[in-house]
Amino acid sequence: MSQTQPVIAIVDDEVSIRRALGRLLYTAGWHAATFPSAEAFLQADMQAPPDCLVIDVWLPGMTGVELQEHLVATGSTLPVVIITGRDDLHMRMRAMQAGAVAYLLKPLDGEALLQILQEALDKRRLDGNL
Repeated sequence: MSQTQPVIAIVDDEVSIRRALGRLLYTAGWHAATFPSAEAFLQADMQAPPDCLVIDVWLPGMTGVELQEHLVATGSTLPVVIITGRDDLHMRMRAMQAGAVAYLLKPLDGEALLQILQEALDKRRLDGNL
């Protein structure tokens, strides 16, 4: 990936969350690509894959954890941060077993999210994937 600005994909069915996270990422110097559903993300014609994903658990259609598991099954190594407004122990365990770098509850702490994303991007850079 040769872009100078990391691209963080946000998959959340709430417009206000997508907008707020997009603004937060912009202030950190990153680009946000937003999607209202897992299916919209999978069907997107992006020029390059994102550098990290922020995915809501409870999406219409495919859940966020199902999207994460699908990506892992297809060989994706993208870091995934799972967010949710309704915690569920089973979903949390599935997300962490599938390799989520974090599982965060809404309302989100913006600084904590930025720190987690920065650490995930730094790790990808060290691994030669960014």
